[in-house]
Amino acid sequence: MPDSIIIADDHPLILKGLSDFLLEKKYNVLASAKNGREAYTLIKAHTPEIAILDIQMPFLTGLQVAKKCKEDGIETRIIIITFEKSKDVYDQAKSLGIYGYILKEFAIEELEHCISDVMEERSYFSPELLKHLEIKETPNILKTLTVTELKVLHLVAKNNTAKEIGLNLFISDRTVEKHKSNIREKLKLSSNAQSIAIFAKEHESFLAEYT
Repeated sequence: MPDSIIIADDHPLILKGLSDFLLEKKYNVLASAKNGREAYTLIKAHTPEIAILDIQMPFLTGLQVAKKCKEDGIETRIIIITFEKSKDVYDQAKSLGIYGYILKEFAIEELEHCISDVMEERSYFSPELLKHLEIKETPNILKTLTVTELKVLHLVAKNNTAKEIGLNLFISDRTVEKHKSNIREKLKLSSNAQSIAIFAKEHESFLAEYT
């Protein structure tokens, strides 16, 4: 369970509903905001583990808040809640490294699952959104991996060496090998050096977003 959450929505009833739900489930809601500017100020001041943001807010949209956080190196994991189902918004969210994207009509049903996945460094995008956009969902086996492990796997698919992966991700060669070992264990791959490379190539289309 995350140590801290900040929520933001410009609709008072939705904001209260979210806050009440999270508090009932014993989540630590640090603060709430009614617009994007307030949300960004709170995130910058408190650096919560998770920020749950509406997309359409005054002053700054949820995506603009996410962009500013990314530019400032703030490591808060962003979950977007919205009625928006457009491919353009979906693509923007993915490009900004948004961890979660929930449709408001399914927020109460999906929020706990989403938070749980995000805390494990796994992304969560509403199944109904993916269905609406006709996007093939990531295979379940990849959902066992953390975001960093998925990035390593993507770079393996691109034929990067351990040294190149380390330079790309700003980690040591030893850490890269540790990630590879964890990947083998989670995916139940053989210890053969080529096992990860073969798996990565077979699933490369699902790894492209992890650049």
